[in-house]
Amino acid sequence: MPASTPPVGPAFADWLPGVDGLSYGGDYNPEQWPEEVWDEDIRLMREAGVNLVSIGIFSWALLEPREGEFDFTLLDRVIGLLHENGIRVDLGTPTAVPPAWFYATYPGARVVTRDGVPMGPGSRGMVSPSSPEYRRAAVRIATELAKRYGRHPALALWHVHNEYGAPVSDDYSVHARRAWRIWLRERYGTLDALNAAWGTAFWGQVYGDWEHVQVPAASPTTLNPAQCLDFARFTDSALLACFTAERDAIREHSHAPITTNFMAAACPATDLFRWAREVDVVSNDHYLTAADPRGQVGLALAADLTRSVAGGKPWLLLEHSTSAVNWQPRNVAKRPGELARNSFSHLGRGADAIMFFQWRASRSGAEKFHSAMLPHAGTASRVWREVVELGSGLARLGELRGTRVRAEVALLWDTESFWAQDLEWRPSQDAGHRERVDAFYDRLWRDGHTVDLARPEHDLSGYKLVVAPASYLLTAEGAANLTRYVAGGGTLLVSYFSGIVDEHDAVHPGGYLAPLRDALGVTVEEFLPLREGESLTVMYDGAGTELAGTELAGTELAGTVWADDLTLAGADVVGTYADGPKPGGAAVTRHRHGDGTGWYVSTNFDVETLSAVMADVYADAGLPPSGIPEDLELIRRHGDGATYTIAINHGGDDAKLPLDGQVTDLLTGDETSGGAVVVPAGAVRVLRCDSRRPA
Repeated sequence: MPASTPPVGPAFADWLPGVDGLSYGGDYNPEQWPEEVWDEDIRLMREAGVNLVSIGIFSWALLEPREGEFDFTLLDRVIGLLHENGIRVDLGTPTAVPPAWFYATYPGARVVTRDGVPMGPGSRGMVSPSSPEYRRAAVRIATELAKRYGRHPALALWHVHNEYGAPVSDDYSVHARRAWRIWLRERYGTLDALNAAWGTAFWGQVYGDWEHVQVPAASPTTLNPAQCLDFARFTDSALLACFTAERDAIREHSHAPITTNFMAAACPATDLFRWAREVDVVSNDHYLTAADPRGQVGLALAADLTRSVAGGKPWLLLEHSTSAVNWQPRNVAKRPGELARNSFSHLGRGADAIMFFQWRASRSGAEKFHSAMLPHAGTASRVWREVVELGSGLARLGELRGTRVRAEVALLWDTESFWAQDLEWRPSQDAGHRERVDAFYDRLWRDGHTVDLARPEHDLSGYKLVVAPASYLLTAEGAANLTRYVAGGGTLLVSYFSGIVDEHDAVHPGGYLAPLRDALGVTVEEFLPLREGESLTVMYDGAGTELAGTELAGTELAGTVWADDLTLAGADVVGTYADGPKPGGAAVTRHRHGDGTGWYVSTNFDVETLSAVMADVYADAGLPPSGIPEDLELIRRHGDGATYTIAINHGGDDAKLPLDGQVTDLLTGDETSGGAVVVPAGAVRVLRCDSRRPA
């Protein structure tokens, strides 16, 4: 990522103290098993190559059986056993699962739904993040853990909480209402400023007293969108304050790095670029969407996002699954080899730890059908054999630790814009941000381009191409930055329903797309969304642009969901509506601004259809075709004196990867000089070559 990307926390002398090479392991929950099983666990961990485990994440009830009374007997034994066997510890604070006594003692700390219903115990997920009782109890248990284990020789990492924002993030309790008003006072200072930001003159919502400002709970009709957007920001801040409170308590007693496990691209409640500034090491959990036959693309997006919020530094994959999960409508098992393909995709995209939930499959509880490193079927199973094989392979790849991924393409990811776009009463309920993000990312993936995720305000000058698939909310600063990027020689592609509102969800002066008028040479006079199931035809014509896709001139492209009535302000029309709400109108435009080019696509092209437009966009950006099969995933990590190519064949046929120079397959030890390496169907290759002659 560019240098202006928000930095992560303090740099530590060691990547993880005491950890050599790549980390491998998973969540270990020995409290679910009798003690005689523990020795077998350790023996099998060593057989599998496990060198790091996460413990204590769900153990609050055992560690503090009664308020203020602590019992560390079990944890002492487990940490000691792991240390004796050379396995490092990622020690969790168990604050995602308050004990039963907490709920009984502090019933007012429960999360309250938008409809006013208190949510009870018996599941997972935290209580009200704004509850002072919860904050006090969470800091207390974190402090006691840090005092006892903060300098333990087995400790490699602190793991605060678990998956903030999941499964519940919004809270409308009394505690939330009080904290919300304090947050608003700090943000706006005066009621006049709040009323201006929220546009409360509309519908007579003007506030004259801070006590009158409520949380945006259930109401007769839609709520003030600026208020709802701010409530999303407040919720994110409340969750982050819980993390920093525990983090700061730990730091008083320990120098080990501190993280919390994100759910990048899967949990919309947290602004990860903001959170990354507060952790010492960025980490992530990822689970395939079983219903998606191309789940490897969503995996790649999550991994690229995690690396990007880490500022390009290596990161930790703290959880994924060996096979099926148990909480989706259809828990599809992973096919043979898929465990390795998933793991190496994360590794290729910057992960220096490959870990799973969990070590041993649970016999009881809500996740007893969730796969594990040691499944119910035991060591005679295919999953166990693949777990051992993966551990053996990762042990050969220690030299990849600390190497970096480089990308020439950035895709804009702005959580605040996503919060705003997905509120009520937008022009079309089909115009959700995630669909466009996924479509453009998938196109880039198929075309062999490694992608960074960035905010509009970041330094984008190092990228040849920037794609803005869903920038509904675009600040004046972000728009000016994108305009400078184009003027400086960059290629920018913007999709529809972008550049519409500012940070208060107010339409920009000058109308839709006005902040990007100079960069794109076009503005939007009116939105023309389609009815459900309707489509339209765009005649795509690149003639006169002298680009790679000019042979597609006159090609018919099908669009859905959306159209715009565009006003040209210097742009060239390269695609025209043949029908739909604006026949003869501009559909796709291209504009020279300064030394760069701005593209605008005003309708919804699916992944296949996007290929025609993207061929020309790539040519503008100076990005040559990859020349590799569509199902062959290639990622490169760069180190001192070597480049590492991770090649993953997701297809059903063997694939050939052209080479230049001598290459060593680190998994097999095979060496190849020139020609090509064959990547068998479903297989992975990790290839090292001299960085002066990259594969």
